Amino acid sequence: MGVHSAAERVLAGLDPEQRSAVTAPAGPVCILAGAGTGKTRAITSRIAHRALTGQVSPRHVLAVTFTARAAAEMRSRLTALGVAGVQARTFHAAALRQVRYFAPRLLQGRAMPELLDSKVRLVTLAAARAGLRTDRAAARDLAGEIEWAKSSLVEPGEYVVAAAKALRETPHEPAKVAEVFTAYERLKRANGVIDFEDMLRAAVWGIEEHPDVAEQVRAQYRHFVVDEYQDVNPLQQRLLEAWLGGRNDLTVVGDASQTIYSFTGATSAYLVDFPRRHRDATVVRLVRDYRSTPQVVGLANAVISQARGTEARLRLELRGQRPPGPEPELRIFTDEPAEAAAVAARCRALVDGGTPAREIAVLFRTNAQSEAYEKALTEAEVPYVVQGAERFFERAEVRQAMVALRAATRAIPGETPLRDAVVEGLSAVGWAPDTAPAGGAARERWEALAALVQLAEEYAATPSASARSELASPAVASERQAPVLPIGEAAAVERPVTLADFNEELARRAAAQHVPTVEGVTLASLHSAKGLEWDAVFLVGLSEGTLPTSYARTPDQVEEERRLLYVGITRAREWLWLSYAVARSPGGRARRPSRFLPQLDRTGGGTERAGAAAVARRGERRRPQVVSCRICGATLLAGPDRKLGRCPTCPSDIDQDLYERLREWRARVAGAQKVPAYVVFTDATITALAERRPARPEELIAIAGIGPRKLGLYGEPVLALVGGAAVDDVCPEKTFKIEP
Repeated sequence: MGVHSAAERVLAGLDPEQRSAVTAPAGPVCILAGAGTGKTRAITSRIAHRALTGQVSPRHVLAVTFTARAAAEMRSRLTALGVAGVQARTFHAAALRQVRYFAPRLLQGRAMPELLDSKVRLVTLAAARAGLRTDRAAARDLAGEIEWAKSSLVEPGEYVVAAAKALRETPHEPAKVAEVFTAYERLKRANGVIDFEDMLRAAVWGIEEHPDVAEQVRAQYRHFVVDEYQDVNPLQQRLLEAWLGGRNDLTVVGDASQTIYSFTGATSAYLVDFPRRHRDATVVRLVRDYRSTPQVVGLANAVISQARGTEARLRLELRGQRPPGPEPELRIFTDEPAEAAAVAARCRALVDGGTPAREIAVLFRTNAQSEAYEKALTEAEVPYVVQGAERFFERAEVRQAMVALRAATRAIPGETPLRDAVVEGLSAVGWAPDTAPAGGAARERWEALAALVQLAEEYAATPSASARSELASPAVASERQAPVLPIGEAAAVERPVTLADFNEELARRAAAQHVPTVEGVTLASLHSAKGLEWDAVFLVGLSEGTLPTSYARTPDQVEEERRLLYVGITRAREWLWLSYAVARSPGGRARRPSRFLPQLDRTGGGTERAGAAAVARRGERRRPQVVSCRICGATLLAGPDRKLGRCPTCPSDIDQDLYERLREWRARVAGAQKVPAYVVFTDATITALAERRPARPEELIAIAGIGPRKLGLYGEPVLALVGGAAVDDVCPEKTFKIEP
């Protein structure tokens, strides 16, 4: 195959926007690529096209991204396109390679120092020198704060001011964190080791302070591509600028609406400001979504359209390219166990219906939420895997807590209420039911142990708990040898559920959930789901205080929570479920749905915002009309579902003959009025009529989409059709006029 034909093959199948990105001239190029728009295809095709047309040499191209998986995918695609020799690496891998190569020159013949795999051990020692006693979670939070500072080019002496400006929620008083930071740097030097940020800094230093190194690096790498540019931090940007050395052959690709790692130091500012910093930049927007159905894309657009702040300046409105699919389901449940059970049941149905378990994901805001879904999936006999974290009962803090609770049974009186007993038992591992600590790792540990307290509340409230505990007691155990033990008698014997009973329940759950699986439904936090996709996605726990988290206090933090939901929605290819529980546990305090969710209809048509505006004009307040599925009882939020009066996946009991007569009648009426058919009744309304078969005007008007006006216009013929009349009987030559 000739060079020309190979280059043309690269362009084949690209959409117009992708082609524009691929063929853009040399120089600064900014590709704003929405979720599912084929950004990896665009940037690898750009590299391949430029190489095959002789514009660049593959060995002079450096493509950097943030995960080894993404770098490997780039290399694989470039090889498939017939281009070999391009360096596709993460920032850290590229820097490590350069520092190792130049170490003898930079370090006067010495080898590169050992690279720390983890900061935690040295941070623990540094904290002790600063007078702080830390467990592993607290040390991880201090390490994360040091990583943020170093990635943001902040020195120990500058930390207090920088943390205040950035509104950091520090794990300890800022001055104390700065003290730990200083001690950590000294310990690191004394031990002759460096961390990952030092490695990036060494690469920058080698280029900026050594002209011979700079000349060699810049001779090797002349053309740069940066993926996920919205996730670059100041240190990585400094390294990129050192590589460039004032040159401008740079292609960046990113999506400001997927900026979800600001807490690590990542910033979308470089992506947002790219056209301003590079006045001659070519900017291309990729908005054709090839991943998700138009229904999923529409919901994603609706959620992100309300975004505010800096990132919203580059907001993209996606256009779905796939065939239509099912409407996203929005469900409300009484409590979290009911929500988890419903999710597990639907997963079971999907798997039984032929959807591979690996193509299903349950996504949540925090890892502590996973336990309820691990349990529910286990009971539904649905295999699962936990992405980016350990299973709940395998986490170190949970194992330690279970040991502490078993030990506490010897010290806590048996009549102590279960919740109080668990709280007292957990005090041995430093947990207290007050405000969660600052710092991500410490807070996650606190939430995991809080989940155990919640489990205790649910277990104590379960009617069968006391019966199970009686059956487990020695007095009842002797009766097990009897031929029959009536269930009614066992249930009638009640005593307080004890801590020992709860420990047995925890052991049972742990044993059930420790069965290894090779393939299963993915359980993952929204952060861990970034870059992945599935056929079916469940977004769960979408309540205020969880998403957005109660720790999101500033407008920027709240907007990042909105982007998290957007990222979760755009992981779904075809089938999407969104849900929340009114209460955390049965009978618990009520919560509101996430402010980011589409709102309940107020009158059966339009959104809550539209309804609220109408109410304001009328000077009165009305409560949202709640519509439940007439089959399974779930609360319905999506407009078409509310019209049908059922979930889209619940079985239909449609009268097909009535449906056809209604459609024919609608066509005649629309023709007589010279209006589109949907102006008379939408397809969803026709389907609802054929399913619900209203016999009286009050039943007819109860169907969403049929108000008093349409009842007056069409009520009589529609009720006649439902009663069995033929279309000719209700409108042989009758026309329907719409009164002004």
